[in-house]
Amino acid sequence: MSDLTPGGRALEKAPEAFRTISEVADELEVPKHVLRFWEAKFAQLKPMKRGGGRRYYRPEDVALLRGIRFLLYSDGYTIRGVQKILREHGPRYVMDYRRFAEEADGEDVSGPDIPDMAAEAAKGGAARAPAGDDDDLYAVLEEIETCQRILAAADAKD
Repeated sequence: MSDLTPGGRALEKAPEAFRTISEVADELEVPKHVLRFWEAKFAQLKPMKRGGGRRYYRPEDVALLRGIRFLLYSDGYTIRGVQKILREHGPRYVMDYRRFAEEADGEDVSGPDIPDMAAEAAKGGAARAPAGDDDDLYAVLEEIETCQRILAAADAKD
């Protein structure tokens, strides 16, 4: 992640500087093809692309990639599990979760407590939201259904 100055000294990039895929791959210790694969699997990852398809990662992209890497490699989540966390909690949660776990410095830190609705339903006990949250859940469901209709209409146009 460093360049050489004309005098041959290493020059660190500013924290807010954009990073190339090689720099990010080196920093996260994952191959470049894994970063490209994650872009396909996690819609929240959107590096800038310049001419020739060259990727430039913003600091937020790198932080999100760190969080994804942490959940996959350290906490043992699957791709689907991380997708669910991102969908339900958002990218900021993934970035902050990784930071919190690293700051715990070796303490046992479990992953986020996310109920498995499908498993609960399969057991016959439909997962219920806490009392009083029904209105909020119906509002979210309505918003999701509206988004699905908009996406379906956009797909029909293509």
